[in-house]
Parts: sequence; C-alpha cells; structure tokens
Amino acid sequence: MEFEGEHLLPGQIGHFFVLLAFIASILSTIAFFTASRKTDLLEKRSWLKFARLAFITQLIAAVIIFITIFYICANHYFEYMYVYKHASLELEPKYLLACIWEGQEGSFLLWAIWHSILGIFIMLKSKEWEAPVMTVISVAQFFLLMMLLGWYIGDIRLGSSPFTLTRNEIEGPIFSQPNYLSFIKDGIGLNVLLRNYWMVIHPPILFLGFAATIIPFAFAYAGIQTKRYGEWVTPALPWVLFSAAVLGTGIMMGGKWAYESLSFGGYWAWDPVENASLVPWLILVAGLHTMVIFKATGHSLKASYLFAFLSFIFILYSTFLTRTGVLGDTSVHSFTDAGKAINVMILLFVLSFTLPSLILLAVHAKKMPAEIKEESTNSREFWMFIGSLVFFLSAIFIIAKTSVPVYNKIFGTSIAQPENVEFSYNKVIILVAIIIGILSAIGQYFKYKKTTGSFIFKKIALPTVIAAVITVLLAIFYPLTYYKMGAGFLGAAYFALFAAIYSVIANGAYIWTGLNGKLKSAGGSIAHIGFSLMIAGILISSSNKEVISNSRANGINLQISGTDPMTKEKDNPLENLTLIRQVPASMGQYEVTYLKDSFGNEKGRRFYELLFQKKDANKKIIEEFTLTPDVYIMKDNNMSSNPDTKTYLNKDVFTFISYAINNDAIEDTGSFTIHELAEGDTAFYSNGIIILNRVVKNPDNEKYHFKPTDAALMADITLISKDSLRYPASPLIHIDEFGLNQVDDTVYAQNMYVKFAGVTDNRRIKIGIKESDKLIQYVTLKAYVFPYINLVWLGLIIMAMGVITSAVKRAKLSTFYAALALVFAAAGLFYMFLLAN
Repeated sequence: MEFEGEHLLPGQIGHFFVLLAFIASILSTIAFFTASRKTDLLEKRSWLKFARLAFITQLIAAVIIFITIFYICANHYFEYMYVYKHASLELEPKYLLACIWEGQEGSFLLWAIWHSILGIFIMLKSKEWEAPVMTVISVAQFFLLMMLLGWYIGDIRLGSSPFTLTRNEIEGPIFSQPNYLSFIKDGIGLNVLLRNYWMVIHPPILFLGFAATIIPFAFAYAGIQTKRYGEWVTPALPWVLFSAAVLGTGIMMGGKWAYESLSFGGYWAWDPVENASLVPWLILVAGLHTMVIFKATGHSLKASYLFAFLSFIFILYSTFLTRTGVLGDTSVHSFTDAGKAINVMILLFVLSFTLPSLILLAVHAKKMPAEIKEESTNSREFWMFIGSLVFFLSAIFIIAKTSVPVYNKIFGTSIAQPENVEFSYNKVIILVAIIIGILSAIGQYFKYKKTTGSFIFKKIALPTVIAAVITVLLAIFYPLTYYKMGAGFLGAAYFALFAAIYSVIANGAYIWTGLNGKLKSAGGSIAHIGFSLMIAGILISSSNKEVISNSRANGINLQISGTDPMTKEKDNPLENLTLIRQVPASMGQYEVTYLKDSFGNEKGRRFYELLFQKKDANKKIIEEFTLTPDVYIMKDNNMSSNPDTKTYLNKDVFTFISYAINNDAIEDTGSFTIHELAEGDTAFYSNGIIILNRVVKNPDNEKYHFKPTDAALMADITLISKDSLRYPASPLIHIDEFGLNQVDDTVYAQNMYVKFAGVTDNRRIKIGIKESDKLIQYVTLKAYVFPYINLVWLGLIIMAMGVITSAVKRAKLSTFYAALALVFAAAGLFYMFLLAN
C-alpha cells in the first residue's frame, strides 16, 4: 500500500547514517585498540590513520543524524514516531532543540556527539596517549550508537531508532488507510515542564559533563595498559578540572530550571535523578584532589585510579537508574521504561566498563608505585585526602539511598523511604558541609610534607576570628529561622554557615597573602570561595525562606491542599492565598491584585497576570511589578504549574498557581454597593437579605487567628436567600505594620463577595456587596521570599571560573586556545540571553 503525504527520504537518510556511524564506531574501536598494542611505529601510524578516519566518519554521521532529526521535528513530519511524541504545531521554534533530547534516542545521540568532539581534541593533543584513550571512547560510542539502531533480531529490537514510522509503532484502524496522516492533526508535543529556555541550555552542558568524565577514565585505563602507572595523571588532570567545571555547571543549571519551572519552591529536592548526576561530580572532585596530591608528593595514586574509574562508572549507573524505569514513581523527571531489550543494553553498557576497569585495578594495584612513608597529619596532602574521602563517602551515602528501588527490585524487598526524604539527606550532608568548609579554609595554609603548628595558627587566627564574628552578628541581627527540625539541626546549620564564611575569608586571605594576589595561580582558592558562597546561599535561602501567601488572616481560604511532587510533603492549605479578580489582597509587604488571565500558544496553557504593589504608610505606591505564573491543563485534566519570580539583588519573590479554574473572558461590570448597618440591621440584595449579626474584635476562630492585642474587626454576617437558605460571611478589617487591610469574603453560592468597607462617624459598619451574574473569577497561589538566593548562583559562577582557571594553568593552554574558549563562552552567554528574552 502506498501511503499519502509521507516524507520517507529524511528517514532513509537518517537510517543510513545511523548504520554508518555504528559501523564506523566498531572499526575505530578495533583500529585504536590494535594501534595501542603495536610497537612498530610504521604499523602503529597506519592503524592510527585508519582509526582516525573511522572516528571522524562517525562524528560526521552523528552530526547528520542530529540535523535530520531537527529537520523532521521542525517540519512536523508526524509520520515519524519521534516527531509525533516530542513535537507539536504549537511549539515555539526556540524549543525545537529540546524536542531532540527529550527522548532517549536524542539524548543518547547528544552524548555520542560530545564524545566525538572531545575525541577530536584527544587526537590532536594527546600524542602517545591517543591510541589507548581513544579505544575507550570508541567503545562507549559503540554502545551509544547501538541504542539508535532499532534493528530486530527475531522478536528482540536492538536499540530504538528515531526514524521509526508512527504507523509501525501504534496499532489503530486509521493506519491501515493510505491517508492516515490526514487524521493526525498534531503531535503529543514537548512536556510543558521542559518548555523553558534552561532546558535548551541545561541538557547539552550536562551531557558534555557526562561525556567529559570518560577522559579521566580512559587515561587511567591507558596508564594500566601501557604500564606507565603514574604518568597518566599529568595529561588527565586538566580534563578532570574541565569535567568538574562543566558537570557541576550542568547540574546547577538543572537546579535553576527546577527553580524556574517546578512549583516545589526550591532548586534541589534530593530527587533520584538529581542525585544520580551529583554523585559522579562528588567522586570527580575527590579524584581531582588525590591527583593533585600525587603530583605533589607521590601519594594517593591508587585512590586517583579508583576515583577516575568510578566517576564515569557512576555516570553509566545514573543512566541505568534514570532510563530503565527502575526508579518508578520515586522521581518526577526520569525516563519511563524503554523496554526490556534497551534495559539489557544499558546494563551491558554499565557492566562493560565497570567490571574490566575494577578488575584491572585490582590486578595491577600491587605494581603501582607508592610512597612508603605515611602522610604526616600536619601536611597539606593528609587533609586534602581527608577531604577527598569525605566527598567520596558522601557520594556513597547518596547513591546508596537513591538505589533503594534497585535493592527492592533485585531482592524482592519493600524498603520504604523515610517520611521526610529531604531531611534524611540534609541531616547528613550538613555535616559534610561543615567538614569540607573547614578543610577548604585551612587546607591551603598547610605545606606539603610537613607544617609547624605555630605557622598554621599564625595564618588562620585572623580569618577564624573574623568568620566567628560575622557568624555571631548574623545570628543576632539576621538569624536562621529553620526551627521545624529542632535545635540540633539549627545548631548544625549555624556551624555550616560559619564553615562557609570561614572558607570564603580564609581563601580570600590566602590569595592575598599566600599567592600575593596572583589570580592565575589561585584557581583552587577561587573555586573554594565559589563553593562556599554557594553553600552559604543554600543555608540562608533555605533556612529563611518565608511563605508570604498566608491566608490565616488574609484573603480567602479555599482549603486547597495536596502533596508536593518533589518533597512528598503535604501542602498546608493556609499557605495558599485565593485572589478574586480585580480585588486587591495583602501578601506580606505587598498588595497583590489578580488583574487578568490569557491563553498561551500551547493548548491548555493559561497565564495569570498578578500586580504586586508596595505602599508606604500614606498608601502611596513606592514599588510595583507584575508576575505571570502559568498553569497547563493536561489531557488527563491534571494541572501543571509553572512559577514566575521577581529577582532582587538580595532576594527573590517566587510565586506559582496552586489552583485555578477555566475562567471565561467576559468582563465583570459589577461594582460594590455600600450599606451602613448597626448590629442586628438588615439590607437587601437581589436574591435575599443580609443581616449584620455582630462585630467581633480580634476574632480567633477557624478562619482567623488574632491575639487580644491585635487591631482587627470582623463582621459576622448571615445572608438569607429567597429560598430560605442561609450563608455565613465574615469580612474583616485589621491594622498591621503595613497599614489598614481589608479581607473580603465570598459567598460562591450567591455569586457575591462581601467587604468590610469601614466604620462611620456614628459607629455604623459600612458593608460593601458586589454581585456577579457569572462564576466569580479567582485563582489560588502560593508565594515565597527566598533571601540571598543569588549567592547560590554567584557561587556557582565563581566556582566554575576557579576550576577553569586551574585547568588552563595545568594544561598550559596557548593564548589561541584560551581566546577560543572565551569566544565559545561569550557565544554561549549570548545564546542564553536570546533564549531568555
């Protein structure tokens, strides 16, 4: 049967280049491995020439595959299953790239492309290390490209092709008709949570970090294969620094995406997918420090091997966790189960790198050079090793907890996560932060081999005192307010804050006094400052995070509640504020008005325009801004909420919609009618009467909770409709530090809301009534203030700059390469700016 309207040529081109890339990866693996074993220079060069040709061929093929996928997505060729699943007509062009790496096939392809690009640099710069290092990279390419084949061997499909036709994947009567494409009006489209500019930037950076971790692994293998056990550290170290910078940046970009796109009110929630990417970075940082130790003293070579191997092994293990469906419902953003065959292939990928590398390490460990003399406890290398060990043990702790679903699946157990998952991590990691903060503060003042105690005391005394004074001042004038986990955890938070401040001051002092202000040599200290600033920002913003959408004595409480998808904690309904359209309500120091809503480009997406105003004592507006959080009503009628944030230098105001209804676009022309009533008086409205029963001073009931010393008046009102039904209402007026506040009440059954408008000179109560002929438009939102959250992002940038500074210094990059790196960085920042705007 000939099907109408299909565009089969792009798919045929894509299939051809997938096959070409796969075959080229096999040939390059064989050729590089053979070259690594040859001792005859002519033979070695011949095999290397062929291997390079094959490797470059698979790079070109992979790029063409990527371009082809982009082409079919951009042109909405829904005859391809990949396009149908990930693209849609409504999708903005800037998110087309995200369509590619939303799916398993596209993300594997992105990973393979980064391997190929990094491989080119290895071939250009690694000289005698090229063959064994490229052997490892080519083996990884073999596995990654095999995931894209989509071949059937009997009933088993080897990989999943991005060029599979929709009619071959979905069963249905329409696919037996030649004009089936006329029935497919649109694709499923990109997940709404991924429609954020960070998801165009974050995955490429993260996968570059994933790809880069293979290079230290490959150099470690090369050291064993060539029996040059210690020499591999020198060429590998710049790559370790590069990997740590890129992977760390990619992880925190994911945190920024979560902060801007998810509604759990934060940037990190110990989700299994987050953890799976963090663990390799922690081990990578541990390996970085042991390699520096080895370069300086000859100690820690075996630890360097282990950490180099494990960093990439845990990258592969994270792939297994997030792509095989083993995590189940424990993660909100892992891939679903891709099928048994793919799962087996991923497992083989993991085992093919894990078992040989660890076996080789075990076999050759005794042959590796080692310093007989133990490190002195007053030497720099000793404390650096302790720091590395802390990083490594924290990584093991995190991955052990994350792997609970794996244990349950293998052993048939039913181990459950604790009720407060987030705290179960925090109570351990905060101790890690204390240790690392103190070690990074004092570690660089120690000398290698041995340092006198008097020298250390002299150097760290002043930074210690300054850090202690700053911490005490913060405790007095800006205390941490994280009380819900008890005094013990709060005390640990203060110790961690002291350690972070201590590290910033001590490393800054070391740059000035120990390095005489030479920033080119201060990469490590700069990285420590950035890391510590980030920790300080996390502690302050998390501890002093404040909910300002409090409906205990403000607004309308609809009892909206649920369970947060990230933290698994039950939401407090009193922390959600309901806003009636065009009716201002107090929110902290702001007066917030729900102005209007509008549809987005995507079906089911609606943006809510919220006006925030700050007024002085005379009700004069001193600040004004608008936020537009949005919701997306999915096909199963579940609601996905995307927050919006107002960023200041010292805080963020973070808002998201917790409940919304589909309001129509009809303007409400109704207005308030004011009635002056004494207690017991009545007034009429269109459907009945209103009775002012009494006025209550400082009410303390189910809705309001005022103290006797407050200044609040509540009108206790009963509405009696024509059908004799009674409805209570309790509008309120109160005075606080921000001035006079009116809290309206709504009687939804009567499409009416009631206002306590004031008190007359003769002590009669002014009651405002507004009736509507249609369902009152309202929206319920939650809002936080995150103080000093920009320290988190600033610290990340400084840390990355420090690591890159160290990488440039250790790699001895030429001016040309440094300039090229700056050009790429500037281009990346410009690209991010375009996406954000």
